[in-house]
Amino acid sequence: MRIVDAAVVVTSPGRNFVTLQLRTDAGLTGLGDATLNGRELAVAAYLSEHVVPLLIGTDAHAIEHTWQSLYRGAYWRRGPVTMAAIAAVDVALWDIKAQVAGLPLYQLLGGASRDRVATYGHASGRDLPELFDSIRARLAEGYPAVRVQTGVPGLQRVYAVAQPDADTVLPVVEDWDSAAYLRHLPGVFESVRNEFGPDLPLLHDVHHRLSPQQAARLGRDLEPYDLFWLEDVTPAEDQSALRLVRQHTTVPLAIGEVFNTVFDYQTLITERLIDFVRSPVTHFGGITAVKKLLDLAAVYGIRSGLHGPADISPVGMAAAVHLDLAVHNFGIQEFTGHPPAAAEVFRGGYTFRDGHLHPGEAPGLGVTLDLDAAAAYPYRRAYLPVNRLHDGSVHDW
Repeated sequence: MRIVDAAVVVTSPGRNFVTLQLRTDAGLTGLGDATLNGRELAVAAYLSEHVVPLLIGTDAHAIEHTWQSLYRGAYWRRGPVTMAAIAAVDVALWDIKAQVAGLPLYQLLGGASRDRVATYGHASGRDLPELFDSIRARLAEGYPAVRVQTGVPGLQRVYAVAQPDADTVLPVVEDWDSAAYLRHLPGVFESVRNEFGPDLPLLHDVHHRLSPQQAARLGRDLEPYDLFWLEDVTPAEDQSALRLVRQHTTVPLAIGEVFNTVFDYQTLITERLIDFVRSPVTHFGGITAVKKLLDLAAVYGIRSGLHGPADISPVGMAAAVHLDLAVHNFGIQEFTGHPPAAAEVFRGGYTFRDGHLHPGEAPGLGVTLDLDAAAAYPYRRAYLPVNRLHDGSVHDW
């Protein structure tokens, strides 16, 4: 069975998504997510100009060979643009293969290891009353676990806390003060625990903002509140930085949403410096690569917690849910849903019920792309925010 046609579809039903559509000489169509938030057109061009010409006429069943060819054959390896493009091809080929088998994709990954996939939702507030309302809203939606983000006194715009629209052009500029954050956050979690009790799994995302020493202090200060995990406590390009954090706190650590290959994790996994790996299928080279990552992590007792906000398209989310259902060392799945218009463009796929996801029993990924609906939502240039300290210098966002 050969690939005879490929199309790269860029659409914006509430936000920008990049989808690769592969078609075979047997009339089957496979979909892959290539969305790279804020740099979507870079991946679309990489696919259209460099990858698609290599795919026409190739064996649609040769998933591993195609993956290695795209990774090794370009010479310039790794990086988010390359790995998102490879991911789209890989997922589309797995979608096709599962359709040929007449099975949902998770069956080709070893079958179900669980009945359903537990998720966590996002709660945030500029102050405690607003935060408590947000947590109650996530619980009412059925989420069994909640990520807690909070405003910080003296800071106007903070990551993941809703603020009024800025009057400036994009990207939005947020502000930051690590000392103020470190003073404020433990009291927030004390208040949350007092309000919601000891049983609710709580998560928090630092978003790479702290030095290793600051991250170690934060982990130690949050230990009394029994977090499910503390995420991205420090920029982890220097993997050895997590040794200092691990030495000073027992709080579970999750990291990796900006990682692109297993090499970014090598020290973290083999030295057991983290507890959860966070890379999404969409940015890590697809199902083939993430499955290998999770198999390596399992050897060291490390679980999955795949990145899954709204900038992972319904195609990428479906791929993650199939993996989540199949792998033994599943931990939890981030899930925030998508803008309502996305359901017009991406049809079918997983279901979300009582805080849990299931990929369904349709052959393949279970997602179809409505090209007419996609055309009604053209691409809109958008950027992620940037983060600055009080002196104006750029800090990690």
